[in-house]
Amino acid sequence: MFKKFRINTLLLFIPLTSLVFCFNSPRNDDEKMSTIMVSVKNTLSYLHYSPKVINDAYSQEVYKHYFEMVDASKRYFMQSDMDEFAKHKTKLDDYLNQGDLTFYKLTIDRLYQRVDEIDKITQDILSKPINLDEDETLTLEPKLKKNATNATELKNEWKKYIKYNILQEMESLKAKEESQKEKKDSVQKFNLKDTIKLEILTPEQKRIKATNEVKDLVTDTFRRFKKRNKMDWFTVYMNAYTEVFDPHTNYYSPKNKEDFDLNFKGKVIGIGAIIQEKRGYLYLGPLTIGAPAWKSKQLTEGDKILKVKSKPNEDAVNVVGMLSDEAVRLIRGEKGTKVTLTVEKKDKSIREVTMIREEVAIEDTFARSIVINAPDGKKYGFINLPSFNADFEDPKGRNASDDIKNEILKLKPQGVQGIILDLRNNGGGSLTEVGDIMGLFMNAGPYVQVKDGNGKIQTLQNKTNAPIWTGPVVIMQNELSASASEILAGAMQDYGRGVIIGSPQSFGKGTVQSFVDLNRFLNTSDDFGSLKLTIQKFYRVTGESTQRKGIQSDIQMKDFFTYAEIGERYDDYALAWDKIPAVAYQPVNYFSVQALQKGIEARLQNNKTYQLMQESAQWKEKLDKEESISLNQTKFDEVMKARKSQIEKFKALEKFNNGLKFSLNPDEALREKSDEAFTKKTQNWTKNLQKDLYLQEAVNVIAEMK
Repeated sequence: MFKKFRINTLLLFIPLTSLVFCFNSPRNDDEKMSTIMVSVKNTLSYLHYSPKVINDAYSQEVYKHYFEMVDASKRYFMQSDMDEFAKHKTKLDDYLNQGDLTFYKLTIDRLYQRVDEIDKITQDILSKPINLDEDETLTLEPKLKKNATNATELKNEWKKYIKYNILQEMESLKAKEESQKEKKDSVQKFNLKDTIKLEILTPEQKRIKATNEVKDLVTDTFRRFKKRNKMDWFTVYMNAYTEVFDPHTNYYSPKNKEDFDLNFKGKVIGIGAIIQEKRGYLYLGPLTIGAPAWKSKQLTEGDKILKVKSKPNEDAVNVVGMLSDEAVRLIRGEKGTKVTLTVEKKDKSIREVTMIREEVAIEDTFARSIVINAPDGKKYGFINLPSFNADFEDPKGRNASDDIKNEILKLKPQGVQGIILDLRNNGGGSLTEVGDIMGLFMNAGPYVQVKDGNGKIQTLQNKTNAPIWTGPVVIMQNELSASASEILAGAMQDYGRGVIIGSPQSFGKGTVQSFVDLNRFLNTSDDFGSLKLTIQKFYRVTGESTQRKGIQSDIQMKDFFTYAEIGERYDDYALAWDKIPAVAYQPVNYFSVQALQKGIEARLQNNKTYQLMQESAQWKEKLDKEESISLNQTKFDEVMKARKSQIEKFKALEKFNNGLKFSLNPDEALREKSDEAFTKKTQNWTKNLQKDLYLQEAVNVIAEMK
């Protein structure tokens, strides 16, 4: 299931030198795409860390990867299509060299043709009674599937797919009923006010409701597909070429690059509202407290958006039927400018609301801390770092190292005796932030080596001799900790400055990427997008690469991801592991890993919750690898019943409480009194922390560190 999982963050390191090729400004979309192809090819050939030979062998890999991206389920293209496409299998290298759109146009035009046909097929299927008593089987594993050879096979495949979705939806309705019944029984048992609505549907009513839900879903899926710009598919096509070089080399269209930058900086200029899409209409989702939409006092969650007036001197744009990402781009704009939304309220009244765009922080991007009050009476600081964010355009913008520094300075006055830094699920970010964060915990020294495609090695050093935290440090990681997370964890491990606890190994992304704007080579002001490409590999101070192997935890605890195929080593196009000479560095060795390992092994051996988690993870991975499933309702229900009995066994995990108590920093405790959204988010965060077995063990480990 997870084999194609990707870590798409990058390490920004150095600006790239200019290339010598350039092009005249294209006149239309075809010329633009053709120019992008040649520009991407030249950039890859000149600047990629390990450039591939653009030949027939490369072409065949691109061909294979392209169809894995476009139609992995083999649900759209017919065998006759694939036979026709196969004639181009060894020509994709020539098309890239020449900027030839022949294959791209052939496949995408055919895809839209098939979508039109399948849309009609599915509407016909859903217009008639669907028999769930037939003894049919749906193949789930794409590698075992074959493309339909005729219209009848194509229709049968889609009928099976629709049946599967109806059966799943019926099972979902059953689960909701059972959940509501449990809540109602609990309320009545304790004589509480009963406001829970419980409606038990008959099997036939469930079938009808599920069928209607699936019909809406399928209809909306095809509606969205047809509204998708063909240039979006060109991005997919180009990434088939780039990702065969390595999985972190990608083409970004202008709007993709904009989204990347916003997430990397952790801020957006807009009104502070989520835009949700449902059945062809756009609605306002949750509003950010303090942002323009919230401050207007005229907008509420659930308002239907009819029009967006992006600029005062322009006409309003009707957004009914528009894709949500297109509407979002109309709402975003420059800070301090006006935007007007025309909305339909729940009482059907129409209202125009004008707001001034502001900078809205995406707070989930930034570091956050809390004090853990451990059972032994001691206090420990916990800092969660979701990403190594940095704002290179704004000197006053937020970055991860400053955020971590501020959190440490909040924790110290509260008397914490150790700090736990959580890098789980942190996919990386800015390389320079790693050294600055290291400088908060230890004196100056090298923290990473970087090698370019010419074999030149550079050593990066933390030059700060004024750490602000010299006490015990534990770093938490898992299989999704990647890139910059691995550099920091590896350096702290090599120096003996911190204990790494978590999954047996991290993701294994040991490469450095940088963006190249393609229009820098063109005589035009148009934006042709960017190429994020691998330009270097990084190595630990010991000389070992983290590529594929990642960082091995000092204290190893298996988790839900351990049994899945997550990590660089599972990608067919990942660069190889290697090693270079070590650099001189002076370990500090604050603790004995062996002694700490013995303690945790003894605890986990008798920890029933941990053992149950392993059993649950292995069971779920087994489910993910199932190759087929029955579409006969009776047999399907039997399978679901067996699964429910297993799920019942694992319900104890939901009730687990690690016994840890938490105290907010004084400034956040004050914010809770006036910020409802922040309060709710904090409650959810601390609730999840109390269910965290791995955090409990991190606290046990830091308490044992000398």
